[in-house]
Amino acid sequence: MTIDFWGLGLQAVNVLILVWLLSRVFWRPVAAAIAKRQKTAQEVIGSAKATQAKADTALTEATKARAGIEEERAAMRDAAKADAETASKTILNEARAEAEAILAAAKDTISHDAIAARKANDAQASELSLKIAARLLERLNGPTVQSVFLSQLVDAIADMPAADRKALASDPKGIEIVSATDTGAEQGKIEKEIQTALGGTREIRFTTDPNLIAGLELRSPHFTLHNSWAADLTQVRKAVKDAA
Repeated sequence: MTIDFWGLGLQAVNVLILVWLLSRVFWRPVAAAIAKRQKTAQEVIGSAKATQAKADTALTEATKARAGIEEERAAMRDAAKADAETASKTILNEARAEAEAILAAAKDTISHDAIAARKANDAQASELSLKIAARLLERLNGPTVQSVFLSQLVDAIADMPAADRKALASDPKGIEIVSATDTGAEQGKIEKEIQTALGGTREIRFTTDPNLIAGLELRSPHFTLHNSWAADLTQVRKAVKDAA
């Protein structure tokens, strides 16, 4: 077998020429295009990284702002809750104070009404008792009782100051002897004893007043000497009212 060196040499030259043509015509523009694309890609990547950094920064700031908003909202909720609790306590205290005042007023009213009712009942009971006593005393009226009242009247006249007794005896209009019933035949005795007690008088008139129940009272235009069961019951009624 023989080797054709000239043929190999020509092929080698052809390969060199082809490589040179490829490097001059094809490879450099392609390499330049690739380099340009790589540069563009790097710029895009750099821009993307910058945008990402800005986005990350914005996200961080937004997160911080959101956290601040949440804290502010929490603070506002706490403040509102505190204000609501304070207002609720104030309203509750005011309502409790008002309720206590109403209750105290109601108790006072009830107590006052109870006292008034008790006094009214006592007054009614006392009045009824006095009316019953008056009815019973009215049945006891008679000569013996009248004689006792006459003695009491004479003693009362005797106990008067001398000047009063003289003024009463010298009254130009005279005096009046009032009894619950007609004194009848006893008038002479009654007039005599009163004249003696007074030391004389111009005139003695006799009248009746059933409201006395029993007794003898001496009356003049300016003076009355009470001496009857009606007067006694009036004193009892006054004492009962004063005690109430």
